[in-house]
Amino acid sequence: QVQLVESGGGLVQSGGSLRLSCAASGFTFISYAMSWYRQAPGKEREVVAYITGTGGSTSYADSVKGRFTISRDNTKNAVYLQMNNLKPDDTAVYYCKTRLRYGIEYWGKGTLVTVSS
Repeated sequence: QVQLVESGGGLVQSGGSLRLSCAASGFTFISYAMSWYRQAPGKEREVVAYITGTGGSTSYADSVKGRFTISRDNTKNAVYLQMNNLKPDDTAVYYCKTRLRYGIEYWGKGTLVTVSS
């Protein structure tokens, strides 16, 4: 059974940092890319960052480039999102996601990040 469990969210002041984690299970982790998404109140869910299975390639939304870093540890079946210089606009529920065979997508339940001004 595929499971994705996010953790690490919380309340932080503007300019602060947080590190989100996503623990994965139920599939061959190294074989699949992982993504972080976020959904702010009243807004659509948007992709934040993406990393390939081996970790050799990453990409970011323009809004977070230079501030966020996605990484993964394939020995621990985990993907991370290091978020620096956080802004109030980064306030959202953050989700990790993967797309497995046949295009089936799996999502975690999310972790809330609140950035105060």
